Amino acid sequence: MTPVELRRQGLAALRKELGYVGMVRFLHQFDAGSGDYTKERHQWQDGLTVADLVLQIKERRNQA
Repeated sequence: MTPVELRRQGLAALRKELGYVGMVRFLHQFDAGSGDYTKERHQWQDGLTVADLVLQIKERRNQA
């Protein structure tokens, strides 16, 4: 299946299940965003160690 066919069939499935309005509402939830995710990710993750990540996970679990 080509990307064009996949997109056409996907939209048809969404339209069938959700109707036109629901399909459009669903598609509006997705945004390509902006910026350079990889660069920004490195800015906040490069200094983290595995121990830092484990601590963060434990802290979040304790908050729940």
